[in-house]
Amino acid sequence: MTAALPTASTIAVIGAGAMGAGIAQVAAVAGHRVQLLDNRPGAAADAIRSIQAQISKLADKGKLSPERAAQARSNLVAVQQLSDLAGTSLVIEAIVENLQAKQNLYAELEGIVGENCIFGTNTSSISVTAIGAALKRPQRLAGLHFFNPAPVMALVEIVSGLATDPAVAATLFATATAWGKTAVHAKSTPGFIVNRVARPYYGEALRLLTEGAADCATIDAVMREAGGFRMGPFELMDMIGHDVNYAVTCSVWNAFYNDPRFLPSLVQKELLDAGFLGKKSGRGFYDYREGASKPAAQTEGPRAIPTGITLCGDSAAAQALAQRLTQATIPFDTAPTADGRIAQVNGAVLFVTDGRSATQRAADSGLANVVLVDLALDYATATRLAMTCAAQCSDGAADAAIGLLQAAGLQVSRLADIPGLAVMRTVAMLANEAADAVYQGVCSATAADAAMRLGVNYPKGPLAWADAVGLPTIRTVLTHLGASYGEDRYRLSPLLQRHVFAGKTIHG
Repeated sequence: MTAALPTASTIAVIGAGAMGAGIAQVAAVAGHRVQLLDNRPGAAADAIRSIQAQISKLADKGKLSPERAAQARSNLVAVQQLSDLAGTSLVIEAIVENLQAKQNLYAELEGIVGENCIFGTNTSSISVTAIGAALKRPQRLAGLHFFNPAPVMALVEIVSGLATDPAVAATLFATATAWGKTAVHAKSTPGFIVNRVARPYYGEALRLLTEGAADCATIDAVMREAGGFRMGPFELMDMIGHDVNYAVTCSVWNAFYNDPRFLPSLVQKELLDAGFLGKKSGRGFYDYREGASKPAAQTEGPRAIPTGITLCGDSAAAQALAQRLTQATIPFDTAPTADGRIAQVNGAVLFVTDGRSATQRAADSGLANVVLVDLALDYATATRLAMTCAAQCSDGAADAAIGLLQAAGLQVSRLADIPGLAVMRTVAMLANEAADAVYQGVCSATAADAAMRLGVNYPKGPLAWADAVGLPTIRTVLTHLGASYGEDRYRLSPLLQRHVFAGKTIHG
């Protein structure tokens, strides 16, 4: 097993911005002497004072012993020039996201540091292979991608370029682990793991908005309260900044030769053109200016509790509805299901979405009063559920379906009749993208799930989530989405297909 760099090794961090300072703090707390360098006069010294204050706060809260905090503070040293880094064992750059700048920096460092010094670029989107192409010894370079804020976020992507020595990647993996992080190996492809696999979370939400499925606040609420995501996609894009988020989407889209899976959104481009960058500018999808209030999610008003409720089959949704109605002392009958319905009440027939619109499903089945409900991370604990009705559905049947869901203690958001609703289509696309990353050798299935849980705080890894929903269901949803839109965007990953044909789960 490859060993981590010993704590006697000196670590250099170039770039004293938020990311560089965070990485420096992590390394100093882990016991290394850390040299911090920035080309802005006084920036490194200012960053060190800020880091030391943060370390003191951790000690005050009991998260670090006084002795360890004092050592960590003393480990930090501001340096003035590259030549001061001659004795370092690892140089981590966290400078501007520009290929030429990174190549120039490491090319200059090659004439300063020793042969065994490792180069760890913190790039989030630039090819590690391309950065290394300018070096005499590209085998010493690998991606060491932390997530912001580095002291808090657990994930580190260890990214190998075409020339990266596997021993270098292994050393960085072991070192990040010794620093208390969860490291995952990835191949240098556009977006690595997180920035690639996460694209559908934004892309599908933007499509829902473009197609008039619902407003931003409603989609965000559904993704949080049914999907279990910590932030809704529009809240998250506003927090990241549309200049950053749109640029990453365009970068991945361009790098994959305009693959429609990563197609940027004109809606987001409009925000960017207007200078509405999100929280940083005071306006984005939401208004953050003083006095502005955030709009509420669209929630159906109260309906009468219907009678004659029948719950059908033993799916997760049906079982959860039974549990919730029992707790609310609402009477219901049970029946088997032959067509996948989960409930029927006063003429309404409820199904979990399978990627078709409710109107198409009504036409295909010959049932007029079709009501579709969205996926939930856990139907038993969700507080909100999205639903939609077929164009053929009567108002009375729609009201009965809404009343049933409300009787089960759910807030109901009615979306326009778009294929796949919100949570289901997003989870299916996230799982499909993660499966393709594994299929193409970018990472393992375990790494893909860990990266998405720890790098962007998803409630469940996309592949584990697909296993829980059922790979045949995910395949059906994607197939129907592809048929509905007639786009290659929803093409199935061969890995997902193979596991369905074999009757296996991804992790099984």
